[in-house]
Amino acid sequence: MSVPAPPWRRSGRTVKPQLSPELIVRTALGLLDAEGIDAVSMRRVAQLLDTGAASLYAHVANKDELHELMFDQVLGEVELPEPDPARWDEQLREVLQGQLSAMLAHPGIAKVAWATQVPVGPNALQHGETVLALLRAGGLSEREAAYASDALSLYTKAFAYEGSGWASGEFDQAEAAERGRQMHEYLSSMPGRFPNMLTLGPYFSAETAADRFRFGLNMLLGGLRRG
Repeated sequence: MSVPAPPWRRSGRTVKPQLSPELIVRTALGLLDAEGIDAVSMRRVAQLLDTGAASLYAHVANKDELHELMFDQVLGEVELPEPDPARWDEQLREVLQGQLSAMLAHPGIAKVAWATQVPVGPNALQHGETVLALLRAGGLSEREAAYASDALSLYTKAFAYEGSGWASGEFDQAEAAERGRQMHEYLSSMPGRFPNMLTLGPYFSAETAADRFRFGLNMLLGGLRRG
């Protein structure tokens, strides 16, 4: 996939617009979508913007901050609801599914999400507030809401990280298939010892990822409702 032209060229403009954090982040996301997160550096983004890396530092402190701003922009693609106590769990499921879909739409951004311990961008903060509000609308105590929010966030980011790895080519699918074949041969060589592993193995695949995410989410939310 080729790296997209700078935003102003795609819109037919010939004069460079003034640098801004928004323009820098949009350009970085275009580079991410084309080449992956490891390609996103201050130098590469500056090249795409026809400027020097030093010019970017007036708007973005460093590469780590740029990555966090990109993640925050991706979260901004997800619509957030007003909490409704009558359907808080359905709303929460929609928000978390939206987060997963947004991260998978930009393979590699989940690595940033996983590495960012305390997101402080405006969209990330609003997501955190909304998830907590939905959990509180479901009758959870402050302690329960805090712990549930943490668990649900970790679950969603981990799933996105795995999915992004396959989508971006970070995980070698041919190697994974070969390891799966070898495991199947090994398990089959000991009849009766691993019957469940042999029978259920096909359910642990990229093809079942969406079903597995929904199942796990339903399991977590079901436990919260019973609690």
